[in-house]
Amino acid sequence: MSSRLELTGISKTFQKGTLNEKVALDNITFTANPGDFVTVLGSNGAGKSTLFNAVLGIFLTDKGRILLDGEDITFKKQHKRAGGIGCLFQNPLRGTAPNMTIEENLALAYHRHSSYSFFAVNRRDADYFKEVLSTLGMGLENRLKTKMGVLSGGQRQAASLLMATVARPKLLLLDEHTASLDPATAEKVLAITKQIVEREKITTLMITHDMSYALNAGNRTIAMDGGRIVFDISGERREAMTPDDLIKAFRENSVNSLDDRTVLTKKPL
Repeated sequence: MSSRLELTGISKTFQKGTLNEKVALDNITFTANPGDFVTVLGSNGAGKSTLFNAVLGIFLTDKGRILLDGEDITFKKQHKRAGGIGCLFQNPLRGTAPNMTIEENLALAYHRHSSYSFFAVNRRDADYFKEVLSTLGMGLENRLKTKMGVLSGGQRQAASLLMATVARPKLLLLDEHTASLDPATAEKVLAITKQIVEREKITTLMITHDMSYALNAGNRTIAMDGGRIVFDISGERREAMTPDDLIKAFRENSVNSLDDRTVLTKKPL
């Protein structure tokens, strides 16, 4: 389901009026159009995860508006937004129930729009979960009764990706969801990510520190620094860029440099 995310004048300052005052988001105006897959770059403290948390409703912004698919969700409670926003984090353990089976975890995510108990997994749902798991190419379709806690990091992150998208959210937020995986597994999970996003046409924002991923995933790249979006590239300009070009563009448009976690992998995905 493709939806538009519109941010207008979003600002957030933490510990305002104290010595530790921190401007985390500084008057951000940004639109992700339906079907956009936007990769998000920036050094630590640039505001990337804070921006995601604002959209998720983890805190209210000091000013500005957030619209999703035309609906103003600026002051909407976090649990009220959850039905329309899928999210996946860096830690494969976050957002899943380790002592529940893959089937039960998927059912919990699948039925979050309804009042049905996720324990009451019917045959039709089980068949659907088996079908979507088969698209991962990891053999998890034959392990529906396996507990999430015994899966490898890559398997769990792939299953979590399905949990975030199985109910076809309006928006998908990926917060460095491959960063804790080994390189080969990270590339596998990113390939699955691209496949799901393209198939379901989900408007997606993905934080990454990998220059190669930033250019080879999605159709658009933005960079943040000091709580602001300092550049936004797409189309032919982005297609012609190399990782070195991207680093140069960041340096020319920001105060801070990319931190040591930035990985300059240049091989294609």
